[in-house]
Amino acid sequence: MEQGSALITNNAVILGLLALILGFVFYTSNLKQGFWAKFYKYVPALLMCYFLPSLLNTFGIVDGSSNDVYTVAKYFLLPACLVLLTLSIDLKAILGLGKKAIIMFLTGTIGVVIGGPVALLIVATIMPELLGVSGPEALWRGMAALAGSWIGGGANMLAMKEIYGAGGEIFTVMVTVDIVVANLWMAALLMLAAKHKKIDEKTGADTSSIDRLIDKVQQFEAQHARKPELRDFMIMLALAFGATGLAHFAADLLVPFFVEHYPGLKKFSLHSKLFWIIVLVTSIGLALSFTKARQYEAVGASKVGASFLYILIATIGLHMDITKIVEAPKYIIIGVIWMAIHIGLLFLVAKLIKAPVFYVAVGSKANIGGAASAPVVASAFHPALAPVGVLLAVLGYALGTYMAWLCGQLLRIIGS
Repeated sequence: MEQGSALITNNAVILGLLALILGFVFYTSNLKQGFWAKFYKYVPALLMCYFLPSLLNTFGIVDGSSNDVYTVAKYFLLPACLVLLTLSIDLKAILGLGKKAIIMFLTGTIGVVIGGPVALLIVATIMPELLGVSGPEALWRGMAALAGSWIGGGANMLAMKEIYGAGGEIFTVMVTVDIVVANLWMAALLMLAAKHKKIDEKTGADTSSIDRLIDKVQQFEAQHARKPELRDFMIMLALAFGATGLAHFAADLLVPFFVEHYPGLKKFSLHSKLFWIIVLVTSIGLALSFTKARQYEAVGASKVGASFLYILIATIGLHMDITKIVEAPKYIIIGVIWMAIHIGLLFLVAKLIKAPVFYVAVGSKANIGGAASAPVVASAFHPALAPVGVLLAVLGYALGTYMAWLCGQLLRIIGS
């Protein structure tokens, strides 16, 4: 598509279309009966948030490569989103979950970090042609973005896409791999949850900590839940965009410094403005989690952050070419190998430390899927445990930036 040849070029109209698409998806995906209830039973709402905007690009309604909506979302909404998703982290409460929960969560993270490079090495042997692509569409760049999703979540995936310069085509394929492989694993975990008591009895796992968790979570919810006010939302926006502004200011100073004095560090993304913005806002969010700002989670900080996230997801969809999805099956093999390493390491460590199935499931989904699916899996064990899934998932948001970057560096060494 030639620049300017799209039917709609007005940025305000494009943003309006994306907002309508997201509203449609969220409205229909929450219907409990009828056609849409059956439709979303098989088609994830997240996929629709990517897919529907891609139709605008595919059919020439909008040119995803020549509008400013994506740029604004990338440099303003993405950092603000990360601040709101990380300020709710309660490290003390996470440590209070017990060492087995933390061990299983970190095991899941390590499984993703080492699983990606190992999968890439295996694929290089089986299908060497996949490594023949260089530039933005290189396989390792797409896998680096997928690592962001599988350690943190959608925001981290988008961050890694930009940091490592993954092209629209390979990113589209990796989005498909993410949805297919992650959902298959989630289905398996839900089946494990239905039989967790028998499995724990057979393995001799100590589940007393889970009972204490249920009591603690119920007490916390009763003490902190309150109705949000306009003041709360304005303060949350002040924190999110104030931190974003500070990160931009610092990045404008850091990038020229590293370019001039440390030119060799370009390969580690230290010459990238967005890299510094992402690292800085994540660090600011973590710092805020030690202050009273963490209490804003009780009035929906993560929900506000998630709304920014879905706008980002829709703008990414504008870069999709759905005709490339037919190439996804061979890439799904990579995802399956990667996931198998993650799962195998989890069960090996669980057997060694006799961890309950609950910690295996939530430790995995706090990485693979993040806050969108970890509470779903946790609630399959007990409804009161859903916030525990969120608690570990927001830790994944924090680690996602750093650990996915590390995984990306390992992938770069192998794939380039």
